Amino acid sequence: MEQLQKFSAIVHKEDDWYVSWCPDIDIASQGKTVEEAVANLKEAVELYLEDEDVLVPQTTSFLTTFEVSHAKTSHPVSA
Repeated sequence: MEQLQKFSAIVHKEDDWYVSWCPDIDIASQGKTVEEAVANLKEAVELYLEDEDVLVPQTTSFLTTFEVSHAKTSHPVSA
């Protein structure tokens, strides 16, 4: 019987592409939009899980944010 499992996805922009990464199993993909990048990542994870020898993690990562105070002026980071 198939079971559903949640995985984490982190997406960031690199030039004209969105890169999606699943830190739970270290798989990445990309797309021209966020939605396409995540859909491509989902497909890559599904293909990865087809391997019968793969170990599926029982926990997922999560992303949170926090703030710090500092005196420096923020400058955008260029790629």
